[in-house]
Amino acid sequence: MTSHSNSPQHHHTGDHHSADQATPGAELVVDIGPIAHGGHFVARHERRVIFVRHGIPGEKVRIRLTDSGDSSRFWRADVVEVLEASPDRVPHFWKQADSLSSWSRGTPPVGGAELGHISLQRQRALKAEVLAEQLKRLAGLDLATEVEAVGENHDGGLGWRTRASFAVTPKGRLGMHAHRSDVVLPIKEMPLALAGVNELKLWDLDLSGIARVEVAVPANGSRPLILLAPEESTSPKRLHSILSQLPHDVSVASFDPGKGEVLQLRGRTWVQETAAGHEYRVTGEGFWQIHKDAPDTLVDAVAGYLSRGGYLQPGATVADLYAGAGLFTAPLADAVGVTGSVLSVEGAPGTSRDARKNLHGQSQVEIVQGRVEKVLHQRARSFDSLVLDPPRAGAGKAVVKQLMATGPRAIAYVSCDPASFARDLGYFHQGGWRLESLRAFDLYPNTHHLETVGLIVPGP
Repeated sequence: MTSHSNSPQHHHTGDHHSADQATPGAELVVDIGPIAHGGHFVARHERRVIFVRHGIPGEKVRIRLTDSGDSSRFWRADVVEVLEASPDRVPHFWKQADSLSSWSRGTPPVGGAELGHISLQRQRALKAEVLAEQLKRLAGLDLATEVEAVGENHDGGLGWRTRASFAVTPKGRLGMHAHRSDVVLPIKEMPLALAGVNELKLWDLDLSGIARVEVAVPANGSRPLILLAPEESTSPKRLHSILSQLPHDVSVASFDPGKGEVLQLRGRTWVQETAAGHEYRVTGEGFWQIHKDAPDTLVDAVAGYLSRGGYLQPGATVADLYAGAGLFTAPLADAVGVTGSVLSVEGAPGTSRDARKNLHGQSQVEIVQGRVEKVLHQRARSFDSLVLDPPRAGAGKAVVKQLMATGPRAIAYVSCDPASFARDLGYFHQGGWRLESLRAFDLYPNTHHLETVGLIVPGP
């Protein structure tokens, strides 16, 4: 493995205490302990906890401190040299996200592929450990859940992202941020993204005047969308010169992340997605699952739980909360039929408009734009079952209490964060509810993220 002992930042601190140990850039030798929530591993040095990225439990490594100080409760660090490797260590597929090769060149790695040095099987085992640890700590639950592989297993966990977000370097080149950093590093590939994202070759363009670039390339092969967030000082002329460099068969829009406004420059301001036998229009930055196989996987898991339990029959009254563009609303409407009803609630105005367009003509669906807690408060009613797919922060105590009060027979909870899911599950437990079943999916291979679908029911 590469060491960068010839680089100017190298300090031979070894394991001896010295004044410069606490400065970012200092190096230490540590043993890597268990994985922690967030994609790093726990190591200790002189009783201080260090969160280390790019290691594997059981390895002996040389680390470089990236965030430290005498008063800090813990430090952060990256692995720069592997002294004793885990059998699960594999060559990283992306040089610029690989800590070892990046730091040997004197730069931090880009974020977004922080587990790429670990075999996929071990990645899934580590994610299962994180899920079990959060459930134990925050919900008091002893439960081991397999993290299931999704899609083709032979793809090495690459080529799955239908959406990618990029920054722009000071020189106007496409780039990505280093972890927890303002540093933007130029890139020439995005191995986790669909081929369609890489085929746009955005790294060949001069993007001066643009702050951020978002790309959506639908898995169904329909027209991609490039969103450009211009700097405040960027002239329309500059924007149009960038537009002229972009492929003609691609939709392009400018957007203001602060206001959430999307302005058409060419083509459409939305993309057409397909899932569970339905077509969905998704506007600009509107939420859609990132993994190409995620929408079908999650609809199958949710509908499977609710149907098998008898909670989703013709004539049933159900709700889809934090509904986005209606990924779950459409199959729920199919299942309950014209004699049933679906309340679909989404807070973001643009995404709620998408849901209206995607579900128009479905008389059994009522689409309401607003905060979930407010809508439930205004529309007191009871439900046979609920689908809950909140943002990363989870639903929270107040919403969980409201959900229990509406008296559903079951709740399918879709979560992209095991910590907020476990915390919310704790609130359900306090209200006398329990987790009946749980599945976990590796919808973000080579990153620390995972998705869970839980079936929560009232009673002991």
